[in-house]
Order: sequence, then C-alpha cells, then structure tokens
Amino acid sequence: MIRAFITGISGQDGSYLADQLVEERAEIHGLIRGWDTDSLALAKRYPGITLHDGDLADANGVAKLIHDIEPNEIYNLAGISSVAQSWEMPVLTGEITGIAVAGILDASLRLSEATGRSVRVLQASSSEMFGNPAASPQSESTPLSPTSPYGAAKVYAHHMVQVYRARGLAVSSCIFYNHESPRRPETFVTRKITASAARIAAGLQDSLELGSLDVERDWGWAPDYVDAMVRAIRHENSDDYVIATGVTHTVAHFVSVAFAAAGIADWKSHVRVNPAFVRSTEISSMLGDSSKARRILGWRPTVDFDELVEIMVRSDIESIADAAIPAGTVES
Repeated sequence: MIRAFITGISGQDGSYLADQLVEERAEIHGLIRGWDTDSLALAKRYPGITLHDGDLADANGVAKLIHDIEPNEIYNLAGISSVAQSWEMPVLTGEITGIAVAGILDASLRLSEATGRSVRVLQASSSEMFGNPAASPQSESTPLSPTSPYGAAKVYAHHMVQVYRARGLAVSSCIFYNHESPRRPETFVTRKITASAARIAAGLQDSLELGSLDVERDWGWAPDYVDAMVRAIRHENSDDYVIATGVTHTVAHFVSVAFAAAGIADWKSHVRVNPAFVRSTEISSMLGDSSKARRILGWRPTVDFDELVEIMVRSDIESIADAAIPAGTVES
C-alpha cells in the first residue's frame, strides 16, 4: 500500500494530488501551515487524510515527521509560489522554497538508509528557473538563469535534487510550466481574469486592471500536471522532466477567451493596463519542450487551452450563482 506524504497538500496541486491518491486508496499524510479555509475544506472532503500542522522552515520538525510517518512517496509541493510575493519576501522565499528542500531530501535519504527500503521523492521545480532563456522552447538541458528570488530558490532546490540523486535517493523533479484550474487563488493572474470576467458578466464589477497583455505563457490544466508528477515519482529511473503543453498564448488571448466564455464580446472596453502591475523583471515568453516526459513517462496533456479557460470561467460563474442563493433555500 502506498503511504504518501504531501507538503502543500491544501494548495492547488496538492489537493488535486490528494484526489488522485484517494482514488488509489493510498494512505495520505499532508503538511499544512495552520488550519486555514483550504485545509479545513480538504479535511472535510477527505476525513481519512491525516493532516499535520507544521512549518517547512523547521527542518528538524519536518525530518521527525518523515521519520514517524515512514512514507514511501514524498511530494514536495509547498513553498512561496508567487514571483511577486518572492520579491516582497526574498529571504523567506529562499528559506521555504529553497533551503527547506535540502532538509526534506536529507530526511528522506536517512529514512531510506535506516529502513533499507526505497523512499521516492518528487520535487516540484519551475520554469522560472530558466529566467529569460536565449532559446525556445526550453528543455531539461536549458541553462538555468533565474531573474527572481522565487526562481533562484527553485534553482537551489533543483540542484539539491541532483546532489541527493547522486547519493542514491530516488528523487525526481518536474519542471512545471504554468498550470491552472478553478482552485487557483485570485492572487494569480489567470484566476483574477476568470473571476473578474464572471463578476463583470453578472454586473458585480465594472473593469479589470492587469499588467502587460503581451506576456506569453505555456498554460496547462493542473490535474494533467499532477498526473505527470505521479508518473515521474514511480518511474524506475529517477530523473528531471519538463512538463508543458508546448503552446504559448498571450495574456490578452487568455482574457479574450475568458470574457467570451462569460458572454462578453467586447473585452477591451472592460480591461485597463495598470503600469503598477508591470514588473521590470517580467519574463516575456516561456515555452516548454515536454518531449522527454511524453517519450519516457507516456504523459500527454488532456485539456487544451480554450477548454481550460472555459472550465475556470464556468466555475466562477457557478460560485456567484451559489452565493446568490439564500442560506437554507432548496432548489426544486
């Protein structure tokens, strides 16, 4: 039986991973930092999951937890995941997104050596490690040249993965490009767009302010990316894999598809560019080459761009409708 330990289990990727592992009837343990709304919702949805309140910065505490649980699969999905937030808290980003990973890897190796059995680890790496790459698309061999504290922290963690793999730990990394879903918080531009489109269509909001509309990203469907990490951690040979769709779209295109899905034909009359949202270190375009993952892991994206955006908009429209129904009302 699989016994999995997931850091960041209450986030977008962690919750979708929990969904998949629950279907497999795995024993699931998750690390949370405080009983927030997402953690409470996860505990209510899956009462069989064991949630542990802890702090990734507490290396000894996390190591003890790994030792006590004795998982055979460890997924490290936690950390400060916003580039903008990493500029506001660069030191904490380095500690949580970078240095803490070394503690997880070391505890995993020690557990494997103490028990004499394999402990498999998956590190969630990021396309932000590439910075503004000279070549496109980017593959596993593209030089790492981060342009943000978040990207730099991910590079440190990525290098530590390779260090501990050389020591014999079965650790793989998935270099994730942007992947979205209705579970994204509105601090991410994609969910900000879809939620705003739904509210504007409902007459609850007049306009949407964004940064550059010309930025290009390789956007995919989050559950597809979770499937990739499960395939990677269970492959007989641990390795690094770029996970991406191989297709880019501009922010403007994302907005146009989202507003169309909400029934708004003229999106330009509702959208304003706010220079305050434009970052000087913004990466203009990111495009991933996932041919290695497709060849070795048999991974393929299953949801295309338009469908992804439409799913998110429909979810936001349904949330507005649900909120409008008075408590205690039963629909016939």
